[in-house]
Amino acid sequence: MRPTKQIYNNYTELDFLVWQTLFERQIKILKPIVSSAYLEALETVQFSSDKIPHFDEVAELLKPLTGWSMEVVPNISPQKTFFEFLSQKKFTATCWLRTMEQLDYLEEPDMFHDVFAHVPLLSNQTYVDFFKGISNIALKHIDNPKAIELLGRIYWFTIEFGLIKENDELKIYGAGIISSMGETKHCLSAQAIHLNFDVQTIFNTDFRTDILQVKYFVIESFQQLFDSLEEIEKLIEVSINNEQLKLH
Repeated sequence: MRPTKQIYNNYTELDFLVWQTLFERQIKILKPIVSSAYLEALETVQFSSDKIPHFDEVAELLKPLTGWSMEVVPNISPQKTFFEFLSQKKFTATCWLRTMEQLDYLEEPDMFHDVFAHVPLLSNQTYVDFFKGISNIALKHIDNPKAIELLGRIYWFTIEFGLIKENDELKIYGAGIISSMGETKHCLSAQAIHLNFDVQTIFNTDFRTDILQVKYFVIESFQQLFDSLEEIEKLIEVSINNEQLKLH
């Protein structure tokens, strides 16, 4: 059974070694190519290689900034649960770590992905405003599979695998890239396809979870993401209406 509460004293020396190994090797690759917003956020939440983050301490740091915190879950949450917590400014995160044998690949997300990759940017107000906006739209249409599918694509190509332009250079901000050595090396390479952020194009783009990504969408700023929420909701409603017309 995966833990449903972070009991800090339960972490072993091996857990600390896994965290340290993952942190040190990933940050070395990331520093030149990750978004400056992420690096600043990493300092804000006081993450380091020699200490596994304590969820309560991180929440205290986030509280005066954005009011966000973490909700411990044993594994990936059902969609409704996930979006309900997001709407309450709670990011669902696992608190268990992979083993040394699983450093390079893990089928399900552990806390290195959830916490190292996702949590720092919870200190960025514009970023979390977009995050919460997505959850609000999702809850409004939670019983409509088409709407949730489209929102899933937005989430995938932004929160998980998004790129951002900084000083005319492509940088990484998506958590799925940040926590993956392979994805980090691949996403800015000549093999990757880079597209300007466009809601309709994302809605029309499939993805696979079991391979390195083929396409990455590039934003100009987190403000652009937040400003896209109105268009996202509008296009989802158009899609729902079109689906209903097909049924009649």
